[in-house]
Amino acid sequence: MLHERGILCGMILAGAFLLPVDFVAADGSTFPEHSSIRPALAVNPLTSDFKFDGKREEAAWWATGAVIENLVTIEPKEGGVPAGRTMIKVLADQDYIVVVMRCDDNDPQDIVSFSKARDAKLEDEDHVLLVLDTFLDGRSGYVFAVNPTGARFDGLVVEQGEDVNSDWDTVWEAKTSQDDTGWYAEIRIPIKSLGFKKNLTNWGFNVQRRVQRLQETSRWSGVRRDHKIYQTGRAGLLTDLPQFDLGIGLSIRPSFVVTAARPGSANKLDYDEDISLDITQRLGPNLLSALTINTDFAETEVDVRQINLTRFPLFFPEKRSFFLQGADIFEFGLGLDEDMLIPFYSRRIGLLSRSEIPVNIGGKVNGRVGNTNMGALVVNTRQEDGFDVGDDATVDVPETTMGAVRISQNVLRESSVGLLATFGDQLKRSNSWLAGVDFTYKTSRFLQDKNLLIGVWGLLNDREDLNGDKSSVGFRVDYPNDLLEISLTSIRIGDGFDPSLSFVPRNDTHLWELDIEYNPRPDWPWIRQTFYEVELKLFNDRDSNRWESYELAIKPIDWLFESGDQLEFSIEPQGDRPPEIFDVSDDADIPAGSYEWIRYVLSMSTAKKRRVMGEIKLETGSYYNGDLNTIEAKLTFKPSAFFTLELTAERSDGEVRALVSKGTSDELAKTSFTEELYGVRFQLDISPNLQFSSFTQYEKPGRELISNNKLRWSFDAHGDIFVVYNHNLVRTSDDSWKLVSYEVPVKIQYVFRY
Repeated sequence: MLHERGILCGMILAGAFLLPVDFVAADGSTFPEHSSIRPALAVNPLTSDFKFDGKREEAAWWATGAVIENLVTIEPKEGGVPAGRTMIKVLADQDYIVVVMRCDDNDPQDIVSFSKARDAKLEDEDHVLLVLDTFLDGRSGYVFAVNPTGARFDGLVVEQGEDVNSDWDTVWEAKTSQDDTGWYAEIRIPIKSLGFKKNLTNWGFNVQRRVQRLQETSRWSGVRRDHKIYQTGRAGLLTDLPQFDLGIGLSIRPSFVVTAARPGSANKLDYDEDISLDITQRLGPNLLSALTINTDFAETEVDVRQINLTRFPLFFPEKRSFFLQGADIFEFGLGLDEDMLIPFYSRRIGLLSRSEIPVNIGGKVNGRVGNTNMGALVVNTRQEDGFDVGDDATVDVPETTMGAVRISQNVLRESSVGLLATFGDQLKRSNSWLAGVDFTYKTSRFLQDKNLLIGVWGLLNDREDLNGDKSSVGFRVDYPNDLLEISLTSIRIGDGFDPSLSFVPRNDTHLWELDIEYNPRPDWPWIRQTFYEVELKLFNDRDSNRWESYELAIKPIDWLFESGDQLEFSIEPQGDRPPEIFDVSDDADIPAGSYEWIRYVLSMSTAKKRRVMGEIKLETGSYYNGDLNTIEAKLTFKPSAFFTLELTAERSDGEVRALVSKGTSDELAKTSFTEELYGVRFQLDISPNLQFSSFTQYEKPGRELISNNKLRWSFDAHGDIFVVYNHNLVRTSDDSWKLVSYEVPVKIQYVFRY
């Protein structure tokens, strides 16, 4: 292992110090070589007579100043002319960036816009999306989007421009209107909501418009299907930026919470009130420090229940605002995800068995200095005696301090090298730490204009209860392009690798993953694009290389119709060698052994443009030493922009030869089991600043009903009121309902900016 680690470190150091340096602009920024041919848009002065009201400006207003006159299509034809013209104008002063958008449409009555909610999934609707690269480094960026009815979306560019973190939020505004020529939008972003590199006069900037009923996507810069809108190295330039005024860069957000709670039918109603405080201070325009005291997460959405028919833990995403701020900085290792390994998983802090442990105090610094990206996080959590971890078990949780540090350096034109370290343990097990290095080489000019990524990384960890090989190493080669996508991943995880602040579904294994997708656009009637895919995940024993489990997915049919409807069919041979007995359901225990089986999967979904949309997925075939049939369905009603109703259902019926008790011993016998999960999601969008949402799930065989209901009123751009109602019930053996718990937190928060 020492030899392998030495080779890995040598590769990373060579990438950091021996390869060519970045190209440097006159203003000190770094950017990809092809940026010299970027389209450019000059910023217009934001004057006091401009009215931010979301109403269409006159033709004479558009005739003055710099304007994007139109976009170029990506879909359905690369390099084509959109069905409707799009015009973009950017205004700025020392305090705000304002983007004004005019979206002409020949059939405005058919505009697809269902939502007014904050953080709506706008990819299913007409919308315009903006990307700002405020460091002009081609690696990072902010994402803002708006639809015709005023729904807003914001996020951070992540994964080297391959994706966006949609859980990030900041302060900004949008107003829209519609008429007989199309729709119109204005976006206003306070400069204090952004981090940026000092003294830049140019930012990276890109615009993309989606017309859902036509399945049409058009863009300003990087007009190739191989290029994603989040690849800020392919963005155009926003020029002639003014000198921005950040003030003293201080934000103070006090929150007051009153909670009424009843933890069970035998308990009385309890009342509690609390105050929390969040303070952020800019350490210059591109570095942000944050302090949180007695942190409250009352408004955080509850986790969605999942059915788990595997022997591995389920993954739940981070949703708490304090941990999401700057989350892109803490990313480590190309392609690592919840199926493999997440080196820093912030839900290991302040959560245990998905229940909250109060945070006493936390601090964070994140941002960019020159070509260096840095983030540091320290959190102290409260002592909790008799903490409920489920299944009628409790543990004493001590007061403890945990944290993480991440530093990465931009090298070459689009690549990076970095370090990650974490420390601490929620149960205060001693000597708990993790440290690692990673190097990601990225180019968007492979074979002239294709994307290629190559990443290598290594990690070490320790804790008082760990023994054996405490390391993990891996690499990934990724060719993510429109017609052909190929990726190869290898990850080796030691038997003693189990970091306290990581998500590791399984250790003592060596994973090989190969994914090949061929996505042509044949000249067939009614078919927009076809997707052919072969994906293999092979988990071998770390020492013997004997397979432990595998999943092979062969997808001969995956058709996207011109209408937007989609049909998929796949064949999935699988195998597993559980080393010990595990329970696949409450009444079905699979014994240790070697199992191989084949699954068949058929799924269909209707186009997102419809006001009534449906999805259904059917799985059948063998499963371990028996059979399993699963159906998943979702039906969504969107009769107007004010109201959305979503119904979900999942049912799995299985029969396996499981261990059952026969007197004083266990014997194999046929055992049937059923797992069911039903959900109802209701959303009422009275306005973009006033929404009510409700999400209720019923789970069997646990017979538990969980309901989360939230009213959010943004009474000001800087202030919110939340009223939350959580109610949990369980159905008893006599079919009556028993209260598990309910609580009603009311929270008011306001941000003061200086």
